[in-house]
Amino acid sequence: MSTTTQLLVRKDDLASIRARTVDDTPLAEGQVRLRIDSFALTSNNITYAAFGESMNYWQFFPTGEDGWGAIPVWGFGSVVQSLHPGVAVGERLYGYVPMASSVVLTPQRLMPSRITDGTPHREALPAVYNQYFRCASDPLYSEGTEDLQALLRPLFITSWLIDDFFDDNDFFGARPGVALLSSASSKTAYGTAFQLHQREGVEVIGLTSAANKAFCQSLGCYHRVLAYDELDQVPADVPCVYIDFAGNGELRRAIHTRFTQLRHDCVIGGTHVEQLAPPGSAKDLPGPRAAFFFAPAQIKKRTEEWGADGFGQRMVQAWQAFIAEVAQPATPWLLPEHHDGTAAAQAAYAQVLSGRGDPRVGHILSLSRG
Repeated sequence: MSTTTQLLVRKDDLASIRARTVDDTPLAEGQVRLRIDSFALTSNNITYAAFGESMNYWQFFPTGEDGWGAIPVWGFGSVVQSLHPGVAVGERLYGYVPMASSVVLTPQRLMPSRITDGTPHREALPAVYNQYFRCASDPLYSEGTEDLQALLRPLFITSWLIDDFFDDNDFFGARPGVALLSSASSKTAYGTAFQLHQREGVEVIGLTSAANKAFCQSLGCYHRVLAYDELDQVPADVPCVYIDFAGNGELRRAIHTRFTQLRHDCVIGGTHVEQLAPPGSAKDLPGPRAAFFFAPAQIKKRTEEWGADGFGQRMVQAWQAFIAEVAQPATPWLLPEHHDGTAAAQAAYAQVLSGRGDPRVGHILSLSRG
């Protein structure tokens, strides 16, 4: 009997991680088994875990063990078994998977470029996470950049939507003005900065640790990069918005206290896990209430306004421009690093969780190799 290796983490202690091996159950009619060849692990996945309960991320891949969860990741896989007439063994898919060596899907609503997983417990969850793209006909896919796609594609889609959300709302009255981005070395932050930098009337300022300041400056997508203790270099009365990728409660307080013309506080993620503070804890702060950005809502809005084809065309154009910049041979923004097997994957997870890794390194894990 075949088996699947899974990595599980304690929901109340993200530093606690272990591997388990389970026997594969026989497929039911209409199901397929996807071998997960590789997946990316970034601070975005730590955000999924940090907000796992409140945002329902733990519900995608239930483990059957109280207190233990499977963190969703983005990766590529190959169909190794199929009891579905529309999905052939050997087909490659890209999408939302657990940290595991395989996963069972129930394909529904098959289209040339993608399928939707119809596993019953996922039907009430956001549809965007239930789509699996068929690599043979996916307009965003290119065989030579799979690692960069796994690392950046879901993050850049969020980045693109954040930029669109602010433009759609005329930067909440902060144009002309400043966009402050925390955790500026994170992939979602610099993808957002890449897009915002193309907007007229918006100065894009990256906030980061002193150690990552030079890296952020080297990207060229920020007008200015400041260390967290250099907020005083920005005038206190400038109209501004705060786009928070860090989840650092102390930084939020400093920004709300300093900037008298703060127009919007947008919560994206939680890369500073040890300093996470939910938006509700900032009730006593001056200025606007911190608000979560929920990408699926903006996708739904724009799909209704532009149509699915119009949405897709805009996304493809933006992605191609971004990946061309990231992958330029002379000065690449990101260098993939592979970790095969459970021990290597657990070590990579610990490094990403700590937030102290080299921002130019992207971690690609595999539990089906090594």
